[in-house]
Amino acid sequence: MRRAEQELDILEQISQILGDGLELSQLFQRVMTLLSDRLHIQRASLVLWDQASGHLRIVASIGLSKAEQQRGRYAVGEGVTGQVLASGEPAVIKDIAKHPEFLNRTGSRDLNDTNTEPTPSSFICVPVNDGGQVVGTISIDKPFIDDDHLRADTRLLTIVAGSIAQTIRIHHLIQVEKSHWLEETQLLRDNLRGKYKFDNIIGSSPAMLDVLAMIGQVASSRATVLLLGETGCGKELIAKAIHFNSPRADKPLIRINCGALSPQLLESELFGHVRGAFTGAIKDKIGRFEAAEGGSIFLDEIGTLDPQLQVKLLRVLQEREFERVGDHRTVKVDARIIAATNLDLEDEVRKGNFREDLYYRLNVVQINLPPLRRRREDIPRLIDFFLDKYNTENQRDLRKFSRDVLNTLLRYPWPGNVRELENAMERAVVLSTGEEFSVDLLPLQIRLFSKQTRSDTTDTSIESLAARLAEHAVREFQSYEGQVYSLVVDEIEKQLIREALNYNSGVKVRTADFLGINRNTLNKKIKELNIESQE
Repeated sequence: MRRAEQELDILEQISQILGDGLELSQLFQRVMTLLSDRLHIQRASLVLWDQASGHLRIVASIGLSKAEQQRGRYAVGEGVTGQVLASGEPAVIKDIAKHPEFLNRTGSRDLNDTNTEPTPSSFICVPVNDGGQVVGTISIDKPFIDDDHLRADTRLLTIVAGSIAQTIRIHHLIQVEKSHWLEETQLLRDNLRGKYKFDNIIGSSPAMLDVLAMIGQVASSRATVLLLGETGCGKELIAKAIHFNSPRADKPLIRINCGALSPQLLESELFGHVRGAFTGAIKDKIGRFEAAEGGSIFLDEIGTLDPQLQVKLLRVLQEREFERVGDHRTVKVDARIIAATNLDLEDEVRKGNFREDLYYRLNVVQINLPPLRRRREDIPRLIDFFLDKYNTENQRDLRKFSRDVLNTLLRYPWPGNVRELENAMERAVVLSTGEEFSVDLLPLQIRLFSKQTRSDTTDTSIESLAARLAEHAVREFQSYEGQVYSLVVDEIEKQLIREALNYNSGVKVRTADFLGINRNTLNKKIKELNIESQE
């Protein structure tokens, strides 16, 4: 093969090697091996500038042992290699044994024994330039043939150095982008962890303290969690708090609303599908469970799940495996399930709308989120939080409350819970023109409620009834001295709970909300007061 054809063939193969996308050291080692095979090179070295140590060091070589390669370190301007880096000009030496600047830093050559290498060893060292900056060198030594071969090898090595420089630049840009992406990802994760720390969840009422204590216990486990509560009471916020305070915090949290899609689309979203599984399935698609691998998946509105999907979800909970739609291959999955619903799942099980076995699989740890009307102590802090948020977003300064406005917000039943309160505060901020928070800034339904409750008739009637009952108890129960308080209070609790159960058709979840107490407290009272079950 003629020299020109040989060089073209070498450059083509080097181009293919550098385009493989492997680690830089592996790419350079393959390039050095190719040059050694095709040009009969004795030794070859790729030397790059190491910013950490402030020296040049060999990163890939041919003909050098590991120890010799490790000794190949040079300061800028030191020896032939250091001079090439400093000047940016190639160095071509016919006989390294006669060159005073050649250091033989690696110790791989016996320059004093002329019998070892009777033919002079030539040395070529060319700079690796990246955007006008010398970042390293490529050097080879081989038996000297003639000046023409030396010039041809120098020219070829200079072209190879240019190709390597481009590869170094591309990999450097990739590493910079990767580093920035990792920093942004870590910053986002840190922000999420800070945002969803338990002490950042607004709630100091007894009902919320019970919830925070519960999620503090379960977050570190992999147990399935079932969140129960009315719409708008913060189930997704609690799910995020559980995930970002768990060992899975660095993995994804995937959310899906089970009530927002048809059963067919939901199955594809949950488990994925393969190409051709149904009309429109033009390519393979992974599902939410696969996307949540190693992390958590939040299944909102789980109570609306189609019966057929309930069977498939039950298998995921039991076996930790599933098949994509239209596929027969089994996919293993490790994803923690956090489910939520505003329905009474026990009632749905009785009605036959929800599988009993699935309910028990989901109900490993149950957390009941209190509606806002049962945690009125938290309303002032929630108001302050939402006002700060929307004042900042809208460049407003709505701050000052009248007593009437605050009383209205505290008495209002908030059927939409925290979400309704947030929307009311955003509306007030957007419509405000100053610092004063007037009743007119509130939504219509809250203003109507304010007008209806301005009279204190209800409070007076309750106070009057309580006064008459207390007077009667003191007058009639004198013979029970020392027991009057427990007799009266226990009987009032017993009759009140019994009537509330009857009013709510025996459904304990609704009864607890109606009375404004925790469901566990209700169950405890029913047992203590020996109240017959109304269910």
